[in-house]
Amino acid sequence: MRAHLYDILARRQLSALFQPIVHMQSGEIIAYEGLIRGPSDSPLHAPMNLFKVARANGLTVEVEHLCRRVVLERFAELDLPGKLFLNVSPECLLQRDARHGETLEYIHQIGINPDRVIIELTENQPTYDYELMREAVLHYRTMGFQIAIDDLGEGFSSLRLWSELRPEYVKIDMHFIQGINHDPVKLQFVRSIQEIADKSDTLVIAEGIETQAELLVLRDVGVAFGQGYHLGRPHAQPARAAPAEVVKALARNGVAVYPQRGGEKHGASIYKLLHQVDAVPSSMNNNEVYEIFVKHPKLLIIPVVDHGVPLGLISRFDMIDHFARPYQRELYGKKSCKQFMDANALIADKDTSLQDLSFRMVQADAHHLFNGFIITDQGRYLGMGTGHDLMREITQMQINAARYANPLTQLPGNVPINEHIDRLLESGARFWVCYVDLDHFKPFNDVYGYRRGDDVIQLTGKLLSEHSDADRDFIGHIGGDDFMILFQSEDWEARCRAILDEFSRHVLDFYSIDDRDRGGYISEDRQGKKVFYSLMSLSIGAIRVEPHQYYTHHQIATAAAESKKQAKKIHGNSLFMDRRQQTA
Repeated sequence: MRAHLYDILARRQLSALFQPIVHMQSGEIIAYEGLIRGPSDSPLHAPMNLFKVARANGLTVEVEHLCRRVVLERFAELDLPGKLFLNVSPECLLQRDARHGETLEYIHQIGINPDRVIIELTENQPTYDYELMREAVLHYRTMGFQIAIDDLGEGFSSLRLWSELRPEYVKIDMHFIQGINHDPVKLQFVRSIQEIADKSDTLVIAEGIETQAELLVLRDVGVAFGQGYHLGRPHAQPARAAPAEVVKALARNGVAVYPQRGGEKHGASIYKLLHQVDAVPSSMNNNEVYEIFVKHPKLLIIPVVDHGVPLGLISRFDMIDHFARPYQRELYGKKSCKQFMDANALIADKDTSLQDLSFRMVQADAHHLFNGFIITDQGRYLGMGTGHDLMREITQMQINAARYANPLTQLPGNVPINEHIDRLLESGARFWVCYVDLDHFKPFNDVYGYRRGDDVIQLTGKLLSEHSDADRDFIGHIGGDDFMILFQSEDWEARCRAILDEFSRHVLDFYSIDDRDRGGYISEDRQGKKVFYSLMSLSIGAIRVEPHQYYTHHQIATAAAESKKQAKKIHGNSLFMDRRQQTA
């Protein structure tokens, strides 16, 4: 391999490819990254293999300098527009004194202005000498070059490099880009990077974009530039304009549908409920424990602990109840406090989730809710938690979950719905809001039970999702039997008709044969009167939102609710479109 590598160097058997970098708002190609390939019939064709052999033979600098020359020559020869991202390893960047100004001298010879060249630092091994790196970068900047950091999030020290070098560009590794439209964690990572970039005057380039959905999410996050197969593959003679469908997609008004976070897989632990409560040893007698309760009127529970190991709990009211009986104090006052201790107290490790302890509490005897629970760390006493605090936390978690994702359908709740409406309003796009409601759902629940009712709600959510474009249309579950669809699809009306048709067929499966044949059933209303209820149907109230017609999600919710009210006046499955505010 060493001989083969020397032969490649001697005969300059390297070729350059160029991959476009596209402006995420205009769709214009603003730069190209120069890439290198070895001979096509060689095991050193792939750059990874080429540089692996170069490093093994101490030829990294020689190979990289030749790569640089080949890329620069070909870029000038093709007369490509925009800037050139030139890959340079930190190892070679630090070799600047050995060949002072060689790159600058060479690009002047071939007629390229230094301000068109960005030194892209590619990290193949850890970088530790940050002071030397800063000096090297300053050296290249004084010559007119700009700096980019490659593969942010993937390398050994890329975040530290960003902080130390303050580059003009950072490239986010493709791992965080691919599938970003389905992964809320990747979305949050990129949003955080974009926020840092905004504050540090750095431009972000997203690498590895392979789908239109990824492209539009990144555009909406505010990422400046994109690179990837969807925008253009590396080529010896690259295109000078992005694909027409890319330019058209970027130019279109509207917003991407962000991935939504689901319920937490691992909820918060009970450690957050910890209260420091002084424990007593089992050697303490009941009179002494009683005196502690007398001195601390608000103290309700005392844990009993020997050598760090919890044994149980003593309840204030149990002790007072015992001592209030005749002769109890005389008989038991000087005996161990274990006499009145609940030896079956709830004990849980500090890492136990709130949900798990809540389940245990519900299964246990009712008095545990009042007594609370002992919190341990690997079996050793830490403190106490109260049932009241546990219930409050669980309730708050359920409220938060319902706001962000409905637990029954897992569709986004009110907060994400409103956030998406606000994004649509801000974009100035035309869109359609459809408020979906089930008719005769409450009497169905009364007759057929809540379990069957839940099944109907889940069916409705499934049908709405199946007949919407996941990349353009947003489906939310407001709560109960109310849903909302925010359509950007122009064929929204046909999609709604399909939803109504399919619902009318599937809903029959939830009724008995007799009720199906009758077209409904008789049940008592809230006043106890016998009433005939028709089979369930869907009502959809729709409004069209033109740019600058509404300004808040509150206004839209009010208009959509009014349209839904009109739809519910129509018998059976219905779609009502409020056309009063539409322009011709």
